Amino acid sequence: MIFKRKIYDKLLEWKELSAGTSAVLLEGARRIGKSTIAEEFAKREYDDYMILDFVKESKDVRNNFFENMDDLDAFFRNLFLLKGKSLQGERCVIIFDEVQLFPQARQAIKYLTADGRYEYIETGSLISIRKNVKDILIPSEEYRIKMYPMDFEEYLWAVGDTVTIPAIKNAFNKRKPLGDAVHRKIMKNFRTYMAVGGMPQAVEAFVNGRTFAQIDFVKRNILALYEEDLAKYDGENREKASVIYKTIPEQLENKNSHFKFSLVDKNARYQNYVDAVSFISESMIGNECINVTKPEIALELFADRSNFKLYMGDTGLLISQIMKNQDDIDEDIYKTLIFGSLGINQGMILENMAAQMLRTSGHSLYFHEYLYTPEGNITEKKYEVDFIIVKKKKICPIEVKSSNYTSHKSFDYLIKKYQLKMEERYIIYTKDLKYEDGITYIPIYMTMMI
Repeated sequence: MIFKRKIYDKLLEWKELSAGTSAVLLEGARRIGKSTIAEEFAKREYDDYMILDFVKESKDVRNNFFENMDDLDAFFRNLFLLKGKSLQGERCVIIFDEVQLFPQARQAIKYLTADGRYEYIETGSLISIRKNVKDILIPSEEYRIKMYPMDFEEYLWAVGDTVTIPAIKNAFNKRKPLGDAVHRKIMKNFRTYMAVGGMPQAVEAFVNGRTFAQIDFVKRNILALYEEDLAKYDGENREKASVIYKTIPEQLENKNSHFKFSLVDKNARYQNYVDAVSFISESMIGNECINVTKPEIALELFADRSNFKLYMGDTGLLISQIMKNQDDIDEDIYKTLIFGSLGINQGMILENMAAQMLRTSGHSLYFHEYLYTPEGNITEKKYEVDFIIVKKKKICPIEVKSSNYTSHKSFDYLIKKYQLKMEERYIIYTKDLKYEDGITYIPIYMTMMI
């Protein structure tokens, strides 16, 4: 099943602006639909195409990259003979699928784009890991696009809904509530999206009417694949990365969701695990949120990477990971999640979803922890803002609330402590939109609009 994906428009933009002078690299976690969208784009936008899948390409095809880069006429002649296919038409494209498995093909992009007779699309998982690029020259003729799991709008397209997102955008832009009936309907759809997740295989199972037990089976297989990837690609750190990834649900249950290495190993220290954490983040199966010691617009300059949170890249996978210890997935468990009455920590699910949506929208993830002495107190207290982003060169703090509790002391004291000029303050929760006390309260499904 081919789903409509927003990345398609980004590929169109690359094709028009590049005009053959660069290759495009679709970078993201496995099973998010990179190969599918690359082939669909090639079918629709070019006269002809060829796929080199480096999971299964022959040794002869690989050797051709080593032997004939100095003679591209010979390279293409041999390639077409080995593949049993030539390319016909004025504009043709060659797809290098899973290019991280054969870095030499990625290095060849420099010469292939200069040659100019074809265009090139690369797809890669774990592509940014140092191990995969340490022995090659990264081509400057490579335009990189990050791809994520299906977002809420793409999910709604998959189920045939094209009216919900325009209504959400209109309400957000006008700062007007949608009304109880509409809000309840959207929240039910959004909770279903959270339960299913954004992995195309899981969405396809849902669209095809599979049970939640069958959908969960699909997601568990993806989790197993990710764990295999961690073991396969992470070298000497594989046990560390794998264990860290498995403990994410437990970490998110901590107060404030801060990552505690003591849950991994009682003797663990940050400096011994930093590479494993970076590995998970760079491979885009997890979203790292870093503490900043000061809320300035150049957030990265104040990043304290030893104090961080780690979210799952896809919230549907998080839910399956939480339920992993259960032998049988009861349909009722998923139904109670969809109707908002599940007894597990829904706060961490909403926070993970908010992180996922902010990341998909292009924001880097930071939070701020600070000390402040409230009026009438004699001792400092610790406060925290869940997420801090920058909009229009101003700080934009964000809090996530899973209940009707809408206290915002952390916002109020943040302003008093730092005398900040802010763009906007958002509290993300499960009720309808409202504006109160200088704060915009938005339902979780509007996070994509920030």
